[in-house]
Amino acid sequence: MAQVEATTERIIAAGPEAVFDALADYEEVRGKILPGQYSEYEVREGGDGEGTLVHWKLQATSKRVRDCLLEVTEPTEGQLVEKDRNSSMVTTWTVTPAGEGNSKAAVSTVWNGAGGIGGFFERTFAPKGLARIHDELLQNLATEVEK
Repeated sequence: MAQVEATTERIIAAGPEAVFDALADYEEVRGKILPGQYSEYEVREGGDGEGTLVHWKLQATSKRVRDCLLEVTEPTEGQLVEKDRNSSMVTTWTVTPAGEGNSKAAVSTVWNGAGGIGGFFERTFAPKGLARIHDELLQNLATEVEK
């Protein structure tokens, strides 16, 4: 099984603290900024960064739906890590300064891909599809914090 990775980033016209706080706010903000591929969003524990347990379904393609139950940690300043209890998927969000009053928000998701021909297609197409979904989420985040 090869590891599959999808990454994307965006410069946001808001300070790193405001961007990170919005991203880590699973109770109020996160549910509002998720693109249409997400459904059944529910905060089960916590709701603000470290210690949050959140559920959603992610429909990456018409046939592929992931049922995700994510534990949130903050291993370093400006970083959120979401580890899925139902799979090998781990998503890392990193927010850093990017010049006067701007931030760079980056997201990287990794998981153990399937083997064989299915794995080939997964490694070829899944990163681009997930990057598009994350890009839309980052655009929604920017809209939220740049108000």
